[in-house]
Amino acid sequence: MADPRLSEERRAALVGGLMTARRAVSIARRAGDVAAEDAAHAAVDVAKVALGERGPVWWDDGAPDLNRHMARTGPYAAWFAALD
Repeated sequence: MADPRLSEERRAALVGGLMTARRAVSIARRAGDVAAEDAAHAAVDVAKVALGERGPVWWDDGAPDLNRHMARTGPYAAWFAALD
């Protein structure tokens, strides 16, 4: 989820940049260009941090940041285990 404080225009621009970076990862991977793939992954990270999906949390309600944790190993493990 993107930081809701971002304007719609800024969010859209960042998402566009994220999609461009993701395409660059795919293109570099298919070409076997490790340096280009590394650069594209870095661009994905920059976009995700700017969107608020990675990096410092943008909420201030005291809830932990579980964005980069797997459901099966965190506080939702019992819920996840009960899924089909």
